[in-house]
Amino acid sequence: MSHSSEQKFGVLVVEDEAIAGRAHANYVSRLDDFYVVGIAKNASQALAVMLGQVPTIDAKAIDLILLDMNLGDGHGIQLLRAFRTHRVNVDAIAVTASREVNVVHNAKSLGVFQYIVKPFTFPVFQAKLEAYVAYRRSLEDSPEEASQQDIDALMSSFTSKPKARLAKKVPADIQHAVLAAMKGGRAFSAAEAGDLMGVSRVTARRYLEAMADAEILKRQPRYGSAGRPVLEYTLPDDEE
Repeated sequence: MSHSSEQKFGVLVVEDEAIAGRAHANYVSRLDDFYVVGIAKNASQALAVMLGQVPTIDAKAIDLILLDMNLGDGHGIQLLRAFRTHRVNVDAIAVTASREVNVVHNAKSLGVFQYIVKPFTFPVFQAKLEAYVAYRRSLEDSPEEASQQDIDALMSSFTSKPKARLAKKVPADIQHAVLAAMKGGRAFSAAEAGDLMGVSRVTARRYLEAMADAEILKRQPRYGSAGRPVLEYTLPDDEE
């Protein structure tokens, strides 16, 4: 599907555990650039969906699959190969507890965009899917015949790169998610960052202060509301 910057990406969750499937769908619904098209409970159902054989789910609306590898009736790698056999063109992000190196290698060779290992936090999930958005937007903004520079930019967007310098005593996945969310000049208060991180305001402030002390973020007062100014945190000017 082709998307403008205002359009959302449709997601099919493929997960054999009902609770996990609903949780992943809930995470998707919290992201502005995505919406859930449907949930498939096994490999057979996922293939049927993508072949247009499930009337209640619109296969043409699906841009991205969140794919568990250990499905009740088969393996995610087998499903990806079936997609290739049937010429199903869809992007995939693995969301799985499977850590075997050969599985990761096979997934990558079959076009899996990102690999999220269970258990994971919402900030990790958000960072991976935002990297996918960046890739798709870059692809759509590129000319039909790309230069070497265009190709390098597209390839670099396949990964959500961690910052070389990280603050001590702050989980790395939290820092990566905060940095990704602040791209483009966005600023967050401790309360807003707490919602993003899935932690309390007090814990979020401690993390943000540690990142500011390490000069990864800058802190500044936010004016315009009644009472004392609220501190907000953003990327340094040269990082935006």
